[in-house]
Amino acid sequence: MTAMNTKPHYRTVWISDVHLGTRGCQAELLVDFLNEVTADTYYLVGDIIDGWRLKKSWYWPESHHAVITNIMEKAKNGTKVIFVPGNHDEFAREFVDMTFGHVDVRMNDIHTTADGKRLLVIHGDEFDGVVKYARWLAYLGDTAYNLAIMLNRYFNAARRKLGYGYWSLSAYLKNRVKNAVQFICNFETAVAHAAAKRKVDGVVCGHIHHAEKRMIGKVLYCNDGDWVESCTALVEHKNGELELLHWADMRNMAMSYIGASDTNASTPQALGLGRLMSLFRSASTQTTSANSAQKQASTPSAHSTPLGKTA
Repeated sequence: MTAMNTKPHYRTVWISDVHLGTRGCQAELLVDFLNEVTADTYYLVGDIIDGWRLKKSWYWPESHHAVITNIMEKAKNGTKVIFVPGNHDEFAREFVDMTFGHVDVRMNDIHTTADGKRLLVIHGDEFDGVVKYARWLAYLGDTAYNLAIMLNRYFNAARRKLGYGYWSLSAYLKNRVKNAVQFICNFETAVAHAAAKRKVDGVVCGHIHHAEKRMIGKVLYCNDGDWVESCTALVEHKNGELELLHWADMRNMAMSYIGASDTNASTPQALGLGRLMSLFRSASTQTTSANSAQKQASTPSAHSTPLGKTA
């Protein structure tokens, strides 16, 4: 096996907001991700199962069952799996500090990275004023959100027929609504402030379906995103470095990079995440180099400036 096809191994993987039991859940992509990634520890940071939706109507296809089976098999084989329930799977909060099927259930946790950073791991719904103080408004918002996800599903079905990859319409709209953007900012600030009071170096949460990694004051704020809209995970490398993996974006770019002539690349399973990540980063490097060369050609006297940003 070549290095390009080697499955990546991480010290820690965080995923949240999968919402199994809803039609908007991107379970197939998550199963592929879980099949291609190995780790010492997996954190399930809440809303893995959408109990709110399942109470209204039962929806549990094979792909959703496959997610649970995959995670339980990892735990059975010795991988550490920690489940921090969220508001949509709050039924599991009755079992905090217990272990089921080799999975530890905790209300929150403190994770220490390889380089010594202490990270508070929480779902984050306690910082959402709507959920905390007006539960009926939360359910109303959940209904509207599920409508947006339904539109997103039909939108992407049309894109697939036209030969395009996955793209989240609901996330695009959310990031352009002023009130939603302000809520995200307020949420991030509140979570970081609470982490600072706990005297930790950073925090990992979910809940708002908005992947992010940045410094807020002296606190490293990380949100691992979701598997409904963005299909993202937070990972810790063996040296303690944290990285957000945007799986849907990686898949789309890699498929485009390979080209239609590669018949083995018709499905994400045929690619393998190791190869996928190599192709993604190779394509990103080539794009950055091309943009840099174009900029230097247009302004030959200008100093080269690194593209992108780090948190």
